[in-house]
Amino acid sequence: MYVIMLGAPGTGKGTIGEDICKEFGFEHIATGDIFRDEINHQTELGKEAERYLKEGSLVPDDLTIKIIESKLEKTQNGVLDGFPRTINQAEKLKEFLNNNNNNILAVIELNVPDEDLIKRTSSRVVCSNKNCRTSYNTMFLKPKVEGICDICGSELVRRHDDEPDTIKERLKIYHNTTEKLIEYYEKEKLLIPIKIDIYDPETREKTKAKAIEGVRERIK
Repeated sequence: MYVIMLGAPGTGKGTIGEDICKEFGFEHIATGDIFRDEINHQTELGKEAERYLKEGSLVPDDLTIKIIESKLEKTQNGVLDGFPRTINQAEKLKEFLNNNNNNILAVIELNVPDEDLIKRTSSRVVCSNKNCRTSYNTMFLKPKVEGICDICGSELVRRHDDEPDTIKERLKIYHNTTEKLIEYYEKEKLLIPIKIDIYDPETREKTKAKAIEGVRERIK
């Protein structure tokens, strides 16, 4: 069984996806993390993926599908974060799961206004230690010491794809491509939409509760 996380960059797909994994014992499968690992090791795929990410563009379907299918061959239950992003990817995923006697349990869609996403995402920093990668936000989730990771003491940095101009480009791409998946999965009767208010101090817990409850209802 798989849960898909949908939402524009910065909506919190990774965070809520991890919460779902902890609750149900699923594996978190994040396309972004896989790409970053390839980039850190400077593999051929990593070098090619890095070029697209620096431009704020999506990695082409053929490369992405190969990576995801290879990962899914080793898992049975997981949360997909960052995949699928296009109708083509969604169709390929459906075909792959059908051929492997598996299915999509639910699709969680996190909805945040663009202007709020730009504020939230451009304020995000991550630990520079590749073995830690703890994420913070200078507006909403500050570290105890400015610029320093609470966990390992390494320097906090802002990723290139969290720069304001890059964020705007990624949002444009999302609305032109990935957003079409909302209608696709709504027709498949798999969509669970959740609206998020980033200024609500309890937004994390409220979103987590709604997502977990939505998945639990589908498991019954």
